[in-house]
Amino acid sequence: MDMRADKATLFARMDEGQYFDRKSARIKPEDVSRHLIAFANASGGQLVIGIEDDGRITGFKRDNARSVESFEQIPITQCAPTPQVSARRVPCVNTAGESDMILVLDVAPSSNHVVAKRSNGDVYLREADRSVLLDREQVRALEYDKGQRWFEDEPESRSGMDDVDHGVLDRYKRAIGAADIPGERVLRSRGFLVDGHLTNAGVLLFAQYPAAFLPSARVRVIRVDGTELHTGRGLNIVKDREFDGPLPDVVAQASQLIGSLLREFQVLGDDGRFRTVPEYPRFAWFEGLVNAVAHRDYSIRGEYTRVMIFDDRLEVTSPGALPNRVTLENMRTTRYARNPKICHVLTAFELVRELNEGVHRMYEEMEELGLPDPEYSEPNDFSVRLVLRNNIRRRVPYLNGRQDGPVTVVNRTEIPAEGLTPTERTALTLAIDNGKVTTGALAEAVGVSARTASKTLKELVGRGILQWHGSGTRDPKQYYTYSGQQVWSISE
Repeated sequence: MDMRADKATLFARMDEGQYFDRKSARIKPEDVSRHLIAFANASGGQLVIGIEDDGRITGFKRDNARSVESFEQIPITQCAPTPQVSARRVPCVNTAGESDMILVLDVAPSSNHVVAKRSNGDVYLREADRSVLLDREQVRALEYDKGQRWFEDEPESRSGMDDVDHGVLDRYKRAIGAADIPGERVLRSRGFLVDGHLTNAGVLLFAQYPAAFLPSARVRVIRVDGTELHTGRGLNIVKDREFDGPLPDVVAQASQLIGSLLREFQVLGDDGRFRTVPEYPRFAWFEGLVNAVAHRDYSIRGEYTRVMIFDDRLEVTSPGALPNRVTLENMRTTRYARNPKICHVLTAFELVRELNEGVHRMYEEMEELGLPDPEYSEPNDFSVRLVLRNNIRRRVPYLNGRQDGPVTVVNRTEIPAEGLTPTERTALTLAIDNGKVTTGALAEAVGVSARTASKTLKELVGRGILQWHGSGTRDPKQYYTYSGQQVWSISE
């Protein structure tokens, strides 16, 4: 079979989505224009004419098919301003067994203007597998976002090749299969270098010191002791670091610090075994960090991307309102990239999921650990905030499959997972929940004699699980504490 015919078969089998659609050659050319406009106003895409919605290759020889020329002329006759569209006629064999062709229209994203229908001014935007008509307010938002995309492409006149971090650039070249191509040529061909100057996207992605050109292009990670941030004499920040290198390195370094600041818990189950449970799913907080870096509004000066870790939650705040048609209500399904070139490079580094597909998985990962849904908000007109709550009191019983009784969670410990009797487990739970356990408290809790309780506690001391405190064996105030690191106690 002709390899070009195989190409048509591949188009017939592809799923329609954000970047791909297909239509019958019987469709009116003016109806095709909305799809070209939608692709141009979003991140570009590919429209194939001559294949039915069900995947049958009917080509242009089918009855009532329009001429191939009428579709090739759509960008000029139906769209204003004219989008950049490349047309290719691909030979094929249609469903009737005849030699035929399909038309492939490759639509480039419009970087600095909104494309509309020439006849009536209608504006469309690609959303998943649909080309959506925008209302007046949405069109204004799109025009604003086009300005931000222009900011991404704007050359930084103070920059040049001397500012490039060649280590990052070499990694990018390998990621895209261009290791043998000179770095300057790669940057120029990808639109990151214009007339010898890096664009803003080029600065953010490949400059050694992006903050020298864009001072707010940083990520700040803060660990707070408690559930609220205090100032002055009550300042409770225990960790505060800023990262301001090339974005791929910033993501890697910031995520390494965040991971080190988050807790791991060991849950004591009914079977006497301990299970390690992360405070938050790694995918959820990492995706939140990367999304903030990839989609923030870099034209806003004086505001960093911030990650704040509290005892009960993690917050990621990104400068810039939600872009275009994305709202708090539809962000799990609506896809739009404010900084498509930055997103594409971070995707090459395998840091970004295809547009917002990772957002949906964040919800799933949080649910799997019994955690509340991620919370997105716009605390003002210039930022978006993601909140992940650890919600331990609700989560741990969910993980243990139990709905009542005390549940113990400890942080990064070496407690033996096996060999604990029910009485020993109760002793450990009391020590953690109450900060200490006495012979009398254990005896009362499990209904054993004081002698048996004392023997149990001493055995746990001998195994290094508990520590004894007192002035002597007859001290009436003697007690035992858990010997591990910091402990969180949870009861439902």
